[in-house]
Amino acid sequence: MKKIIVTGCNGQLGVAMNKKYAGNDGIELVNTDVAQLDITDVDKVLELVREVRPYAIINCAAHTNVNACETDVDNAYRINAIGPRNLAVAATEVGAKLVQVSTDYVFSGEADKPYREFDRTDPKGVYGASKLAGENFVRDFAEKYFIIRTAWLYGEGKNFVRTMLRLSETKETVRVVRDQIGSPTSADELAGVIAYLLPTDNYGIFHGTCEGACSWAEFAEEIFRLAGKSTKVEAISTEEYVRDNPASAPRPAYSVLENYMLKLTSDYCFADWQKAIAEYMREIRL
Repeated sequence: MKKIIVTGCNGQLGVAMNKKYAGNDGIELVNTDVAQLDITDVDKVLELVREVRPYAIINCAAHTNVNACETDVDNAYRINAIGPRNLAVAATEVGAKLVQVSTDYVFSGEADKPYREFDRTDPKGVYGASKLAGENFVRDFAEKYFIIRTAWLYGEGKNFVRTMLRLSETKETVRVVRDQIGSPTSADELAGVIAYLLPTDNYGIFHGTCEGACSWAEFAEEIFRLAGKSTKVEAISTEEYVRDNPASAPRPAYSVLENYMLKLTSDYCFADWQKAIAEYMREIRL
């Protein structure tokens, strides 16, 4: 039986990975969160990896609070950069594969067409810069790795979808940004591509998002429509949002990722974002 260490097992993607591998008799997940494994502690990482000797490590742990990263800089780099470095060193020692999840924030967000894996990175905030540093450490220290950049992730836990549904319980109108464009991506869809790539030797950097794109305001409208809510969306500009939320970190205006490497090297295809959110809504309403 192959053992896979999952870090950040209680987060959205960690939960989705457990769901994906449930009932798979050939895989044993070794689930860890910060209480069981602090990925910023290289000695603890090496100790666990040497003990388990996993087939693979899936790193779902990250400092994802974009606003907090701007002021909590050291922790952002410890978790998003040093953590992946430690996992990469340990994975290489035991010959394990490493999956590192990254983000659209490694790009500037100033493009006018979907970003491909080969486009120049240019993060505008600490979150993106720390995640890019993590990518670079994985490339430097891991021998067998998959770096998968995703965006606008939602799953089991705190996310945009659940925030909108909570607000709809008490508000007739919500103000949502109209000029930030991206691809809402289900954690289940992301878990699917990880499970697809992991048995292969198709290593490298991949983009992994649902197909299609929309604004945050359009995403909110679709959530309310699927939920049968009468809540209206007031589409506002990023400038208006920042005026109301001055502590907000910079967000990419355009962060659509093209799953170009998947298209070049495989026949794997993500679901359209509308189909994925409809499936998610069915599941959480059940």
